[in-house]
Amino acid sequence: MSQRVQLQTSKGDITIELDDAKAPDTTRNFVEYVQSGHYDGTVFHRVIPGFMIQGGGFEPGMKQKPTRAPIQNESHNGLTNDHYTIAMARTSAPHSATAQFFINATNNGFLNKAQSQDGWGYAVFGKVVAGTEVVDAIEGVKTGRSGGHGDVPLEDVVIVKAVLLD
Repeated sequence: MSQRVQLQTSKGDITIELDDAKAPDTTRNFVEYVQSGHYDGTVFHRVIPGFMIQGGGFEPGMKQKPTRAPIQNESHNGLTNDHYTIAMARTSAPHSATAQFFINATNNGFLNKAQSQDGWGYAVFGKVVAGTEVVDAIEGVKTGRSGGHGDVPLEDVVIVKAVLLD
């Protein structure tokens, strides 16, 4: 059975269906962050039109939240970085994903394990099943620099609450 999570954002609701069959560790990690309230009050802190919207790690004012230990990269699971899929964000180290995630705003094949430069890629673990128009609205916000980061929305786009639906 696939679990669903609703991200209640300041721009509307996004419902994500998680693929715990193909990405069990990543799904479990994401659900634990949802259940602990980690995502509540965080912002989409990196928005790049035609690429992706990223969130899960910062509170308003670019204040980084503490996270649990990183998880293993499950990019070998056969899921691909297609439009409206959700994947784990990470540093250049393949197994560095913690709480941050991104929603693909287009087909980003170069992020898949097979096409990636580092041979790992980014682990997809679900897809948006409702609220694609909200993803599009977030993708369209004006961005600038904040706290040493680029592509930051000038007006906070807040994940008010993340809720496990079933």
